[in-house]
Amino acid sequence: MAYALMGVFFIIPYLEIDGRPLLLLDLPRREFTLFGHVFLSTDTFLFMLLFLSVAIGIFLVTALLGRVWCGWACPQTVYLEFLFRPIEYWLEGGPRGVAATDVRRGISARRFAKYAIYGALAMFLSHTFLAYFVGVETLVKWVQTPPVEHPTTFFIMAGTTALIFFDFTYFREQTCLVACPYGRLQSVLLDRSSLIVGYDRHRGEPRKKGTRDRTATAGDCIDCQMCVTTCPTGIDIRDGLQMECIHCTQCVDACDRVMLKIGKPAGLIRYSSREALEGLPQRMIRARVILYPIALLAALGTLVWTLANTVPADVTLLRGTGAPYAVEPDGTIANPIRIKITNRSRGPRKYQIDLVNLSEATLVAPINPFPVPEGKTQTTAVFVLLPADEFHDGLRPFAFRISDGVFTSTFPYQLVGPDDGELSAESSREPERRGHSHSGSDR
Repeated sequence: MAYALMGVFFIIPYLEIDGRPLLLLDLPRREFTLFGHVFLSTDTFLFMLLFLSVAIGIFLVTALLGRVWCGWACPQTVYLEFLFRPIEYWLEGGPRGVAATDVRRGISARRFAKYAIYGALAMFLSHTFLAYFVGVETLVKWVQTPPVEHPTTFFIMAGTTALIFFDFTYFREQTCLVACPYGRLQSVLLDRSSLIVGYDRHRGEPRKKGTRDRTATAGDCIDCQMCVTTCPTGIDIRDGLQMECIHCTQCVDACDRVMLKIGKPAGLIRYSSREALEGLPQRMIRARVILYPIALLAALGTLVWTLANTVPADVTLLRGTGAPYAVEPDGTIANPIRIKITNRSRGPRKYQIDLVNLSEATLVAPINPFPVPEGKTQTTAVFVLLPADEFHDGLRPFAFRISDGVFTSTFPYQLVGPDDGELSAESSREPERRGHSHSGSDR
C-alpha cells in the first residue's frame, strides 16, 4: 500500500481529464483544478463545501478506524518507513550501525552515500511537489532554464528540498510529536469504540520478566521491552492510548514474534478498541457513526449538485462609480453600469451584451461583443440611456442578456432615475435645467 501511494503521488501531476490536469493548485493565477473542474478564487461556497466534506470525512474515518491515516497513508510515515529508512538499513545496518558511525564521529563512505541518496530523493520529491502548483510543462521549462529566470520558484524548490532532507535525515518522528496537530485532536475525535492499537492488560498482566520460573498467575507479557524498542516514537504501548502513538503497528509485529517464540498465542498487542480490551461489549452503532455519514452525504451532495449546475460564465452587475445616474442634454437618463464576466469555458470567449424588455432604451457599450480570455475575469463599463418618463418611483426594471454562442443567460437589473414628483416639479419650475446633471444629493 505504501508503494502504491508513492506511485499515486508521483503520477498525479501527469494525469489529465478532458484536457485539464487531474489536480493543479495554481496559486499565482488563483485557480484550483480538481478532477478536471476549475475552482476560481470567487468559488467560496464550493471551497467551503469541499473543505467541509474533507473535515467530516476525517472525523468519520477517525471515529471508525482511529489513526489509520497516520499509520498507513501519511506521507511522513510512508516515505520514512518504506523509502528513507530501508536505505539506511541497507547502507548502515539500522539503528546499531547508525549508532556505531555516530561513535566514530566521522562521515564514513556509507553515510556519505546515504546522504547523497537522501539529497537526490529530497530533490525529486520537492520537484514533484512543485508540479502540483505550477504544472508539469512549466516545471520542465524551469528545469531546463537558468534559476535566475525564475528565482522565486527556484528558492521555493531549494527550500522544500532542504526541509525534506532535514525531516527524513534528522527530525523524523519528531514531526509527528511536535509539528502535527492530528495527535492532539484524537481525544475529541476518538471514542471508546474506535479502533486503536492496544495492549490486552487482562491477558498480559501481571507481567513477569523472562520465560523461566513463571508462576501460574503471571501474565503472558515477559517484559522483553521489544514493543518499546521498536516503537518509532519511543512510547510504551502498555501504558494505554497515548498521543504519540501513530498506529504503525511495529509493536504488534514485534510482540507477535515474541509470543510465537515462547509458545503463546499472538495478539497480546493488537488492533482493538478500549471497550473490547476492557472486556466490555463493543458498540458498532453510536451517535457519531450515524451523524457523520449523514453530514458527509449532505455536504458532498450539495457540492456535486452545485458543480453540476455551474454555468460556464459568472456575471456580476455593478453600478458605476459616482452619481447613480445622469441627465443628458435631451432629457434622457443615463445609467452607468459595470459588467464583470468570469470565463469558465475552454478557450477565450466573446460575450454579446443585449437589453431585454427595454425596447425604448439605448445600450452604449465600447466593446460589444466583449472578449474574455479563458479562466480570466474582465470588467467592461456600459451605459443604458432611457427617457425620463419611463421611470416610475425612480426605478425601471429590465434584464441584460449575455451570450457567447453556447452560454446564454439573463440577469435582472434596476435602472434608477428621477421619480414622478421630481420630474413634474422640474418640468413646471425650470424646464431649461432639464439637461443638467443630477447628483444623488439633488434627489
